[in-house]
Amino acid sequence: MTFAELLASATPTDSGFGLTVPQSWLQGRTGYGGFSAALALVAAIRAGGEGLPPLRSASVSFVGPVNGLAEVSARVLRRGKNATWIGAEVTCGGACTLTATFVFMGPVESAVHLNRQTAPEGLIAPEDSRTFAPHPHMPAFLRSNFEVRFALPKGEGKAPEICWWVRLQDRAVLDPMVEVLLLADALPPGILPLLTPATPVSSMTWIVNLLTPAPTTRDGWWLLRSSADYAERGCSSQHMGLWNANGDPVISGMQSVAVFG
Repeated sequence: MTFAELLASATPTDSGFGLTVPQSWLQGRTGYGGFSAALALVAAIRAGGEGLPPLRSASVSFVGPVNGLAEVSARVLRRGKNATWIGAEVTCGGACTLTATFVFMGPVESAVHLNRQTAPEGLIAPEDSRTFAPHPHMPAFLRSNFEVRFALPKGEGKAPEICWWVRLQDRAVLDPMVEVLLLADALPPGILPLLTPATPVSSMTWIVNLLTPAPTTRDGWWLLRSSADYAERGCSSQHMGLWNANGDPVISGMQSVAVFG
């Protein structure tokens, strides 16, 4: 079931909607992080109503497994002159499994122009890159919903970094902000190349800053990069980026990852 089909089949509630998380969107025993965050964003957009400015920032906490029957709710926390804050929550079996705060903000005149979020050098264009072959450790959500290609030539040795081209297999009628949030967590944690394949990892928190009010790309391809810069005593910190197919920055993020081994 595609994300759009899942939303169409959801049951409306007073503060959001309810649905059953399909096996095809699972990562282990929980819904894939981008999927769960995108559900919360959909509820937030609906709660915000007409005239809601573009999404500019999101703070997500992965509290527990999102599986089975999930209830997604959202409410407006504050509506200011230029920005609107909306809180969202996912509950499963009566327990909170995800919380998120979204900030929607319109344009403001500024004399500052800065872009240090440049795409990695030496990229292979998505049209020329090699397709990522499925393997036994690939999670269900990635195998069922995304196309993945390598974005950089294979380097020597192992580094705590992953960089792929990713696109949805079915890109039908999704809000552009929902699409990029759904995609933006598709990579494994950057620390993964330094671990054994069976080492369990789990995202704990995710901060996402949207660098454009209207994400667009070519032929559905987005460049994703996860780079771990610290790992100690079971906790890893990583920076994350997403660019469109032309190398324009779309998302800058940071994530805290638990490493069980």
